[in-house]
Amino acid sequence: MPPSFFPLLFLLLRSLPASRAQLSAGSSRLTPYDSLYADGVRAYFARDWPRAAELLQRSLHSYSRLQDVRRGCQRSCRGEAGFAEVRPAASPPWEAGFFERVLQRAECLEECLGRRLGGQPTRHRVSRAVEQEFEEREPYNYLQVAFFKLKKLDEAVSSAHTFFVANPQHLQMREDIEKYQRMAGVKSESFRDLEAMPHWEAYEAGLRHYSVDDYQQALTKLEESLKEGLVALEDCRALCEGPQEAEDGEDNMQLGLYEAIAAYYIQVLKCRQQCIFDIATKPGRVSSTEDFIPSHFDLLQFAYDGIGDQAAAAECAATYLLFYPKDEAMQEKLKQYRAEIGEDIPVAPREIIHLYVQRSLMEKKLIYYAVEHLGETFHDPEPWTPEELIPESMKEKQKEDKEKQSLRISDLEQQGKSESLPFEGITITMDSQQLNGSQRVVLDRVLTESECKDILRLAKAAGGAGDGYRGRRSPHTPHERFEGLTVLKALQLAEEGVVNWKDAKLFLQASEKSREIVESYFTPGKSLNFSFTHLVCRTAAEGEQEGRMDLSHPVHADNCLLDPEGNTCWKEPPAYIYRDYSAILYLNDDFQGGNLFFTEKDAVTVTAQVRPKCGRLVAFSSGGENPHGVWAVTQGRRCAIALWYTLSPEHVEQEWAQAEELMRQAKEKEQSDPDGEENTGAGHGGRDSPEPPSLRGRARSTSRRAKSDSESGVRSMGQRARDEF
Repeated sequence: MPPSFFPLLFLLLRSLPASRAQLSAGSSRLTPYDSLYADGVRAYFARDWPRAAELLQRSLHSYSRLQDVRRGCQRSCRGEAGFAEVRPAASPPWEAGFFERVLQRAECLEECLGRRLGGQPTRHRVSRAVEQEFEEREPYNYLQVAFFKLKKLDEAVSSAHTFFVANPQHLQMREDIEKYQRMAGVKSESFRDLEAMPHWEAYEAGLRHYSVDDYQQALTKLEESLKEGLVALEDCRALCEGPQEAEDGEDNMQLGLYEAIAAYYIQVLKCRQQCIFDIATKPGRVSSTEDFIPSHFDLLQFAYDGIGDQAAAAECAATYLLFYPKDEAMQEKLKQYRAEIGEDIPVAPREIIHLYVQRSLMEKKLIYYAVEHLGETFHDPEPWTPEELIPESMKEKQKEDKEKQSLRISDLEQQGKSESLPFEGITITMDSQQLNGSQRVVLDRVLTESECKDILRLAKAAGGAGDGYRGRRSPHTPHERFEGLTVLKALQLAEEGVVNWKDAKLFLQASEKSREIVESYFTPGKSLNFSFTHLVCRTAAEGEQEGRMDLSHPVHADNCLLDPEGNTCWKEPPAYIYRDYSAILYLNDDFQGGNLFFTEKDAVTVTAQVRPKCGRLVAFSSGGENPHGVWAVTQGRRCAIALWYTLSPEHVEQEWAQAEELMRQAKEKEQSDPDGEENTGAGHGGRDSPEPPSLRGRARSTSRRAKSDSESGVRSMGQRARDEF
């Protein structure tokens, strides 16, 4: 390792655009942001809109400036020593003046923070709960209402949009955004993210240009994304040396000197490693884009080749190989580029990435040492880490986990035998191989023609009694009318005499039969529970079918958010992440269109199709491996029982327990009073409120844990919205 390694990396990073770290050296006193925030929220609930807007804006400014000051002081006090503290030493570092350097660094930080903040730095330490609210952009939740009340629509819309970008699961804000979109005088440019991350904006723009072969524009944006991403990475790393919360409630005061130093130091290193996950995670997501930095160079080498700059393409290919040196495809590309530019012309990877990789590997080496010898835990956010760096004990565990997963999938595929099914007469029409995917199956003869007709009669009789889509008649397309029925509602209607009791009971029996089939096929030995059960019909609207280009149900996955551009599926809210398997039991085929189809993750490439028919059951795992949709129903009425299952007992469908209890009560009542009737009331639907954004349910806290008034000075604001559409 050359002695100039760390100073060079530091200087290279400082050469990047770093406007967010260029700080004023003035000594004006900065008011703590938690104090401003608490006062702003009090003004909000007092309906003092001008003061609320002013204080909330000042709190956001104070928070941003505090972060900049902390990053700037960390860099300033680190100086050209760069990242020397991660350099392994042959002898204990404190024997060579380690503690003297620690004390000098502490003195530098104290002086720098005091000077730039205009007071005692400890005044700016806030509770983790308040800090998390700012990370989740909660102040913008209040601001949009305050601005709306002040008739400042542009500011209200931008505040709402800024909050919603980071909180897409917030249903109340979703409604508010939709109302803003319908309001006269609201411009499309008002929907801007005031906290936009430059590297994400550039990255997504680069992908858009790349997807249409506009390589010159793609290069510009991807290079900008890479540069801004590295700046954001260093911004994040600089904050890792601030106050840290002990992991798992550990009290470092009970540790000895060296153990405490090691524990805190490893925590800082793990925080730095986590930073790549943070910058690779789009606001509003909890999953990151895998291989965020390496993927830039994969795209860049292709784009440079596309404009005929093979020298730059070769440099990018060589840089990519820093992360994956054994990648044969990229090795071939590099060989091809070298042949085109001339074998005598040297090709070297980018120096800043070379140093970045070396620094990351050195930090990982120390962390893995602590994992192996000090009982630490670590989830490596980067998949390119060389295997030789990972302790054997961890590799063995990873190997066992992979083998178990592989065996499970193999077992699932082997379960596709008729004799393994719990009912006679059922046939397996198509398995995963025939459906060109994994964990997919089509079974026939689950219901008889007579049973299908009885359940169809139930659907027709209960039509309009509650469609299960929040009262919306056409939740997916205006060209079709949807009607739906849940198991509990079916029994309630049966008790009211609206539908035939036998038909409602058959609905439950058919659903339970399907569950047993899916459980025996995919999860033998494990209990598969109902997550949601829904009898749904889609009817083509009269005179609205010619030239249709839409789908009856857009392509989606059932337990994750499909991202076709990123060719991935984000397993996070508002997706029903607890759903494990899905099934559709078809009731008829006398309609046009309406086939179920599976696609790749691009949501475009169709891999298989299934034509509905009476008694046909399609079942599949609910994850990103099985994106699916429904072609437009262009004539007639398509009915089916949609079923979702979970292996998690805490997410069992509560309506099933209530429905079973109703059946038990009805049976007892029939035995004692066959002619008696009981009115259990109607179900409930959704509503679309016509009023504009207001205090109706507004400014709910999205923090993951509640806090007391004494902890933050901010009034409690209710619960996070439910994670469902």
